[in-house]
Amino acid sequence: MRATLEKDATETREDALLDIYRKLRPGEPPTVEAAQSLLDNLYFNSKRYDLAKVGRYKINRKLGIDRSLGDKEASVLHVEDIVAMIKFLVALHAGEKTLMGKRDGQDHELRVEIDDIDHFGNRRIRAVGELIENQVRTGLSRMERVVRERMTTQDVEAITPQTLINIRPVVAAIKEFFGTSQLSQFMDQNNPLSGLTHKRRLSALGPGGLSRDRAGMEVRDVHPSHYGRMCPIETPEGPNIGLIGSLASYGRINPFGFIETPYRLVSEGVVSDEVQYLTADDEAEVLIAQANAPLDENKKFAEETVLVRARGGGGEPVLVPAAEVEFMDVSPRQMVSVATALIPFLEHDDANRALMGANMQRQAVPLVRSEAPFVGTGMERAAAVDAGDVVIAKKAGVVTEVSAELVIMLNDDGTETNYRINKFARSNQGNCYNHRVLVNEGQRLEVGGIIADGPATDQGELALGKNLLVAFMSWEGHNFEDAIILSQRIVAEDVLSSIHIEEHEIDARDTKLGAEEITRDIPNVSEEVLAGLDERGIIHIGAEVEAGDILVGKVTPKVKPS
Repeated sequence: MRATLEKDATETREDALLDIYRKLRPGEPPTVEAAQSLLDNLYFNSKRYDLAKVGRYKINRKLGIDRSLGDKEASVLHVEDIVAMIKFLVALHAGEKTLMGKRDGQDHELRVEIDDIDHFGNRRIRAVGELIENQVRTGLSRMERVVRERMTTQDVEAITPQTLINIRPVVAAIKEFFGTSQLSQFMDQNNPLSGLTHKRRLSALGPGGLSRDRAGMEVRDVHPSHYGRMCPIETPEGPNIGLIGSLASYGRINPFGFIETPYRLVSEGVVSDEVQYLTADDEAEVLIAQANAPLDENKKFAEETVLVRARGGGGEPVLVPAAEVEFMDVSPRQMVSVATALIPFLEHDDANRALMGANMQRQAVPLVRSEAPFVGTGMERAAAVDAGDVVIAKKAGVVTEVSAELVIMLNDDGTETNYRINKFARSNQGNCYNHRVLVNEGQRLEVGGIIADGPATDQGELALGKNLLVAFMSWEGHNFEDAIILSQRIVAEDVLSSIHIEEHEIDARDTKLGAEEITRDIPNVSEEVLAGLDERGIIHIGAEVEAGDILVGKVTPKVKPS
């Protein structure tokens, strides 16, 4: 710092401003007013520079500044921010470990260390609302430019809002996001789990993110701050490995976009049922015990020393006296995603194989007859219900009417609720999306009671496969290496059969030679081939078709060869 000040030739504030201006705007004549305006616009003008609430939150937390997030001036830099930055950098260079600052109006000891770019305290989620907000802002700024231009060119007396404002830029910006953005995708509707996982996906790719070609090993790797926030197992196997993840089972996103995970509060060695959500930054400052730490009947730690994750994040777990423990995990499954938590005996699996299992469950197609697993983990019902593919009672009451497409319930509060049932709809993946009613007339249901099963569910539980009897044995060499033998009953009894629905579209266009026509009268085609078509030339409902059969007859006008 001293060497920098000794080399600095500027003596007054004006000299410093002019020096900055010459470096940033070389070739332009420097004036104090222009230099002051440039600097103000760079960091101190809220229209040109915006830290946003999350930026102010991070600066306050890192440098120990106690400025309110709701303050109008909170979104720009202030003198005390720059002073605190210099103080922090000097302490870091001097090798100091701590520094005194403010937090929530109290004196607080800050850790002085270089930021880890891969730590979840420094990586945040930009959710769909924020992404759309950015698109709308872009559209509004384009619209504003058009409005300003029209205001200068048009007659003030004859001007109206309709002539001034054109909403097309805003509409185009929103349509562009939903139509072409890398982050706008058709939902994976292969089965309830694939849809749920798709909605809980975390991506480091896309606009403003990383590119898979330049992403190194560090950003893809599992980090200690992922614990309870992002699953260390569920990730793609290809070039996107580590760049696309899945939200952990109990993780949630706070208003700033940081992922929080729940912990039980511990006081004087006694574990309470009160739950507190912590961010990765908060977690680094406390001692947290495992969910399976033994407790006695009074919810007190049964042993004098408890294995905890050390402060500061990372490193080996350490043993500390029970009285020093501040928090405890809520569940052993809080570190993994929903798909991974559905794997029984996960702790006995190799991590690579568990990754394959978590990903392959999403590929299971809904069967004609679903069957809940004999061996489960307890997550099956929660996964099916939270995926939204099971129809559940919103209020407690009695079923008054049941049909294949509608269930009517008279609720305890005297109101009536109609539950519409989907029958043989087509999912995005071409699977059969069908609900099957489970209730009878006169049956009573509480809130959350299952009214109808969806695809790949059985009595409200996720049912991705079948409970088949498996033998590990040799069978005349037919199952050499990774080959398997299936019983012919599986085919004969439709045990693993599934229904797929295909949708075909055809357009009848107006061409230069005349209009195309959908008709049954197709030249040079025998009546046998057209047998399945109705008088309009469209295949009739209920017809059985083979590969190559005509579904719609269409004739196109052509020029006769001369």
